[in-house]
Amino acid sequence: EVDFWIIPIIQGFVQIEELVVNYSESSDDDKSSPETPPQESTCVDDIHPTFLVALISRRSRHRAGMRYKRRGVDKNGNVANYVETEQLIHVHNHTLSYIQTRGSVPVFWSQVGYRYNPRPRLDKSENETVPCFRAHFEEQLKNYKKQVIINLVDQTGREKIIGDAYLKQVLLYNNANLTYVSFDFHEHW
Repeated sequence: EVDFWIIPIIQGFVQIEELVVNYSESSDDDKSSPETPPQESTCVDDIHPTFLVALISRRSRHRAGMRYKRRGVDKNGNVANYVETEQLIHVHNHTLSYIQTRGSVPVFWSQVGYRYNPRPRLDKSENETVPCFRAHFEEQLKNYKKQVIINLVDQTGREKIIGDAYLKQVLLYNNANLTYVSFDFHEHW
């Protein structure tokens, strides 16, 4: 009887835009040349109609918290600061969806202290982590069927301990529906 008083809300972001593709036959180099007179853009609605793009990000209510204060996984498999972002494109009466999730590395770890970028530490053993890691990815695979894990932690610096623990858990879980990729963006900066 109280449902009337409950308002569903999300902690997140929603934006919807209508886009139109405009083009001309000249290349981008020609467009930017001072010798080329400006040409009127042609909208090709008959070939590439207007389309709607929506971006929806939803933050989980489980383990939300401030960076450096809430890290890792809990006993139920919820990871800190988990966000699901969905991009929807509607064109020609078809809707396409792409979903990306992000969250803290699903092992028991923390960062103690108030200084910038405190050193991470593991809080529980590998064996204590296994059931919680498993719970996290069983839920992910139930929702999304397959996942590509992209590990973004620093593979050689102070975050190495977290990256190594993550990889070890993936290897122990050994699920064909998970693809693990380590991408150290510090190396490509």
